Amino acid sequence: MLFNSKLFVLGFLPVALGGFLLLGRSRRLALLWLLACSLFFYAWWRPELLLLLLGSIGVNFAVAGLVLRSPHTRLWLALGICLNLCLLGWFKYAGMFGVEGIILPLGISFFTFQQIMFLVDLSKGEIDPPPLLDYACFVAFFPHLISGPLVRPGHILPQLKMLDPREGMQSRLPAGFELFLLGLGKKLVLADGLAHFAGPGFAAAARGEPISLIEAWVALLAYGLQIYFDFSGYSDMAIGLAQLFGIRFPVNFHSPYQAGNISEFWTRWNITLSSFLKDYLYIPLGGNRHGEGKRVRNLMITMLLGGLWHGAAWRFVLWGGLHGLFLVLHGWSRRWHLRWPKGVSWGLTLLCVLLAWVPFRAQNLAAVAQMYRGLAGLNGLAVPALLAPLLPGLGHVVPVLPWLGDARSISLPQSVMMLALGWFIALCLPPLDHMSERRRSLALISSLAFTAQALFFAPSAIPFLYFQF
Repeated sequence: MLFNSKLFVLGFLPVALGGFLLLGRSRRLALLWLLACSLFFYAWWRPELLLLLLGSIGVNFAVAGLVLRSPHTRLWLALGICLNLCLLGWFKYAGMFGVEGIILPLGISFFTFQQIMFLVDLSKGEIDPPPLLDYACFVAFFPHLISGPLVRPGHILPQLKMLDPREGMQSRLPAGFELFLLGLGKKLVLADGLAHFAGPGFAAAARGEPISLIEAWVALLAYGLQIYFDFSGYSDMAIGLAQLFGIRFPVNFHSPYQAGNISEFWTRWNITLSSFLKDYLYIPLGGNRHGEGKRVRNLMITMLLGGLWHGAAWRFVLWGGLHGLFLVLHGWSRRWHLRWPKGVSWGLTLLCVLLAWVPFRAQNLAAVAQMYRGLAGLNGLAVPALLAPLLPGLGHVVPVLPWLGDARSISLPQSVMMLALGWFIALCLPPLDHMSERRRSLALISSLAFTAQALFFAPSAIPFLYFQF
């Protein structure tokens, strides 16, 4: 079930929230209702996979008890982590080695990492052991179950323990709905609208068609905004939904395209994943404590595995490797005290991030190479169909743009306007959590009509880009 579907907005959410508030006099009944709704939400796509989620929760809760009570804490912790990684590895990566017919369960990348964090933090004594109901709600809570954010056990479990479903209703319900609707607008109006200009170019590259300079850059700039608003919209919706149920999620997205360097980018983009990779992988590998060579090694391992976590394909490994390389080069520039003008540093960072999106979006490595050829101008410069009549003779020498959208006569002005609006928002406006109430209300009012139109009249809901990771 998708957050941006009519079924969720008009059916599931009112029922789930209404029952939660009606049962609010009893924390236990409210949590039982919330867990039941979350399990129903997860089972909607494939009911048989609910057994996998419940089994994972049960096994990890049992292992947690052994971690606490057994004198062999490290052994049980290692076993628990191994079981989680094996589960993730089988369902997500067996296909890379020729195993066919495996269905990737929704949210498996997220609920396995959530439980690894839980076992590690519990073994360190950083959290208290929760009751099974609280633990199951922590893992299965539907706002973050499918696509994150990766919330820390120490952040959520105390909130569940002290939860009063009716406390602060007058303030949290309007604030939660506002965030949810603003995120819904980002997804339906901006992300899904920009997908129409990103898709044709990347699809042509996947077919081996030569992509001209303009087509390649329009597709890349559109995709850079599509994934920006898709993930930003999802993060806002997840935070808003959690707030409706009295739970506060951490900020997961903070205007990353405004970052001045690549290291800052990773403190702004998918913040909870960046934090997880740093605290549960990079630092345990040794971090930067054992010399420059091992720092580079640890950083590259972290980013390569982070790329592989995003998908079972070598193009995701390439994406992670590129970001690892960028971070290494940034670290060296700081070590050598190279000073870049602020605008140059920002522009170079944005260019690197955009170029790295190519393997993330392209269907295979051959399509990646084709897109890079187009971006470099190696396939030539084409003339937009709209401008060809205004340039006598040139249209006979250079072909018109076949991959800039289906409606060629209007695709150029549409794409220019959409790109201009999207990049203005991404580069010039603050994130929602830094906006005043007045500016957020204006943003909501200005987008509400378009959001309602997209919600009610779209033929189907388009999944989030982080859906089924």
